[in-house]
Amino acid sequence: MDAAYVFRVRFRLDPAPVTATPDEFETVVRNPAAAPGDDGWLFFLHNLWRGDVNDDSHAQSLAESWLSVPVVDVSFSELDTDEAYLDALKSEIAADLGRFNADNVSEVLNKYFGSSIRVR
Repeated sequence: MDAAYVFRVRFRLDPAPVTATPDEFETVVRNPAAAPGDDGWLFFLHNLWRGDVNDDSHAQSLAESWLSVPVVDVSFSELDTDEAYLDALKSEIAADLGRFNADNVSEVLNKYFGSSIRVR
């Protein structure tokens, strides 16, 4: 079982007292997804909405903690997952639909991921 939250992150170097050109860069960050049911598995619930970050400043703070550089912008790209992880995620969601205020698993996935799930 394997999955990761994939983000595009633009960050800035502030190498005082020297200068750097360019001073902004973009990178792709893969944050490993916790196994469904384990601590941290609800990352999507707290950080995504309709396939995008739900709070820009919070997402920037998260990315800064991951990269240890000042972050200018963060955007969610996708949940990159294998079939086993997605099946386990669906099962865990189905076991507690009330938590998500939804009638079915597809509604939950759409609420948080939009169409941004890539199964490999």
